[in-house]
Amino acid sequence: MYAPEFDYHRAGSVAEAAELLSKHPDSKLLAGGHSLIPILKVRLASPSALIDIGRIDSLRGISSDGGTIRIGSLTTHAELASSEVLNVAATALSEAAGMIGDPAVRNRGTIGGNVAHADPASDLPAVLACLGAEFVISGPEGERTVGASDFFEGLMTTAVGEQDILTRIEVPASGPGEGSAYAKFAHPASRYAVIGAAARIASSGGTCTGASVALGGLVPAPVRAGAVEQALVGGPLTEESIAAASSAVADGLDDDEVLGDVYASAGYRKAVAHIWVRRAITAAAGRSG
Repeated sequence: MYAPEFDYHRAGSVAEAAELLSKHPDSKLLAGGHSLIPILKVRLASPSALIDIGRIDSLRGISSDGGTIRIGSLTTHAELASSEVLNVAATALSEAAGMIGDPAVRNRGTIGGNVAHADPASDLPAVLACLGAEFVISGPEGERTVGASDFFEGLMTTAVGEQDILTRIEVPASGPGEGSAYAKFAHPASRYAVIGAAARIASSGGTCTGASVALGGLVPAPVRAGAVEQALVGGPLTEESIAAASSAVADGLDDDEVLGDVYASAGYRKAVAHIWVRRAITAAAGRSG
């Protein structure tokens, strides 16, 4: 299949990209292209122009300042996976990035393009929701910061508007006694998540003092598992208690929103979700010790 015709513009800065967006209102931003190009090929999108932001150096890189990790939106999955900063202070994020696709995808795909596309089967949205990430967006009215709970609005829908540019993601760094992990039931061909589970656990003396658990692939947008979190906090981090807490993952889920497709029915996804939640929590709890 072939993409529809479009004009091509390469931006050298965020300001230039913003100017091009304003001049071409029916345009799309192009970063790594792994999300956009397939959509163009099947004609699900027909923009009048593509604005290539892939060479804007200010949108790349990972840095840590105090308790915050700043990640440029053009940082590739391979860079996330190999980052020493993330491996120590946001382990679930580097772990999930290393599970995406294959080396070719990881070396080209970007975190910004991934989360702005917001495919429910993507790995990073669930991880960033779990870690309490914030998204910095540059728009016509200036820069604004949006939390993960407000950033992911629904199926392939985010807070990034038509004239907006996602410039960076900020992630709270793990402190002493905290650990995070990601586990997924991956489709064997695409490596997309049929179900993905991310967990961040804080512990002291074998007792859970804080928990954040989020899932992807289950419903249209990443969702926090509040019932699981409540069941964990204040209790021991034993195999039995983690399994019991994980079994509450379906509590609060709207059955009408649970996704079903050719890879797994809604009923199957809901029935096995607790397995991946348990695995993520167990790994995160082990790292928190």
